[in-house]
Order: sequence, then C-alpha cells, then structure tokens
Amino acid sequence: MRKWLSIFTLFILLFGLVACGSDNKASSGNQAERARQISGELNFYTSQPDEDAQRLVEAFNKRYPDVKINTFRSGTEEVIAKLRAEKEAGNIQADVLLVADAVTFESLKNDGLLLSYKSKEAEHIPNQFIDSDGMYTGTKVMATVLAVNTNRVKSIPDSWNVLAEKDAKGKAIMPSPFYSGAAAYNLGVFTRQNDFGWDFFNRLKENGMAVTKGNGAVLKSVASGEKSYGIVVDYLVLRAKKEGSPVEFIYPKEGVPVITEPIGIMKDTKNEEAAKAFVDFVLSEEGQKLAAELGYTPIRKGVNAPEGLNTIDELKVLNADISALYQSREEDKEKFGEIFGQQ
Repeated sequence: MRKWLSIFTLFILLFGLVACGSDNKASSGNQAERARQISGELNFYTSQPDEDAQRLVEAFNKRYPDVKINTFRSGTEEVIAKLRAEKEAGNIQADVLLVADAVTFESLKNDGLLLSYKSKEAEHIPNQFIDSDGMYTGTKVMATVLAVNTNRVKSIPDSWNVLAEKDAKGKAIMPSPFYSGAAAYNLGVFTRQNDFGWDFFNRLKENGMAVTKGNGAVLKSVASGEKSYGIVVDYLVLRAKKEGSPVEFIYPKEGVPVITEPIGIMKDTKNEEAAKAFVDFVLSEEGQKLAAELGYTPIRKGVNAPEGLNTIDELKVLNADISALYQSREEDKEKFGEIFGQQ
C-alpha cells in the first residue's frame, strides 16, 4: 500500500512540474507574441535626467525591439509648456508623459488630455498613488531633502529652518518652481504648512537664498562647494555621495514633501498599444528594479529601495490637498516670483 501511495505521490509531483513548465512557457510565449505585435514610433516626454530616460528606453526596447522611441526631455514646466503649445497648434505629438508630480497630471486630466488606462501592473502599487480614473500612476517615491556640503558644514542640521538662519546666509540654493515640477509642488506644500507658510519663503529671500533652474543644478552647486546647503530630491544626493562627492542629505524633523513622478498616456496618442506596453513596463517588477538600480525608491510593493534611502513607510510626509495645489499652482508661482524677483 505504501509503495503504491509513493508512486501516486511522485506522479502528482511530476504532473505539477510539467504543468508549471507549460504555464511558464505559455506566459513567455504570450509575452514574446505581444512583443512581435507591438511596433511603430512612440514619443516619450519626460523630466527624468537624460541618462535615466535613456536607460529606461533601452530596457524597454530589449523587450519590444520594434518600437522606436523619440524622447523629449526637459524640466517639468518646460515639458508641459511644449505640450500645451502643441495643443494650441492642434497637433499633440506626445504619446506617453512621465513628469514630476500628480498636480501636473491633475491639470492635464482636467483639460481632458489624458487616456484612461488601468494597467494590470498597478495591482502592485499602493492605491494612494493611482488616479481613481486611471489617468496616471506614480512610478517611484522621491522625497525632497536638505543637502549639505560636508567640507563646509561640520554640524549637520536636522531642520529646514537652518536655511533661514545665520549659518546659511548667502550659502543656500533651491530649484525654481518655474522650471521644476518638484519645486512647484514643494512650494505649494510648504506654504500650506502651519510651521512654514509664505513667511518661510520671505525669510529664505532675506537670508540670501539663491534660485536656479532645476534639482541637478542645485546638486552641482552644493557638491562643488559653491553653496553649502541645498533643497533637492533625495536620489540625486545619494547618487553623488556614492560617486565620492562631499555631500550628505537629511530628512528634516518637520517632514518632507514627496513626489511620485507619475506616468500617463495622452488621449490623442497615435500608438496606443505601444503606449500601454510602455506604461506596463515602467510599473512591472523589471521596470521597478531598474528604478532601484538607478537610485530611486520604487513604488511597487516587494521591490526594495536602494541602501541609504527611506521607504515611504519610513518618511514623515508633508501633504496638501492635490485639488487645492492644482487650483492655486499659477498663483503660488506668481507670488514666489514676486518674492524672489523671478518669472
């Protein structure tokens, strides 16, 4: 009896292995078939750094070699300006958009420019980072932090308020909300916190805060020692630190603004299937592991953050109502321009 039971058990195990193998082959076969079916051109507009955007495109093309991707890259505000100019001309060229923050996508959603697409890969993304109508989905977690040059700053601060104090007078720099979507988002969030408000930005101006185009320029200034303090996204500082730059970053005790660099498809896309495949890839386990390799905190559950970065669960996040931020963005930028003499 035991002999026949053992034979029966072995048969079941072998049958399971064969079935799993068949399923895996079928899955691989389905992916390969989909890759063969998807081709043509895809216009990708993004605010990611050039190198990161190129790495993403190259990884996607390994799976979908018949899709030619044309990339336009600039700061979020300039990307959106280009998009709106194309809309005015009646010929939007972009197919897929990946830029800094949800507020930007809210404005495009409100204007009816986005295509609803609920990727199957979004099942692994926390609901709070997915638009309820499927117009856009977060792709990573990026906190804005306080960066310092360790050759010039010996006592590491733990508060944003150091930027308005004597030690930082004329020694700090931040990105412009007229160029950087993250900076525009941060402006809206900070000015809606009881501990900061517009008074904080008036104090920064009085203390000689410099304003430059984007996060990359802020990091360069701090890493070179031109400035001692900077307001910048966390992954850039970590990357520079690993490359040997004398920089460190702090998650201030008051909390940090967080953007998720969402991705979405334009309603008038000329290659919907390729656009959907691109979104799927960015949100997939493979795409999220690539994000981690590039130094970002992935947004997908089960994919680890790079060493040195806090996960979303570890961060004290400064929040503000997305609808309110969207409605007041231009007004906020105008007021910032009045304080800092920019436009």
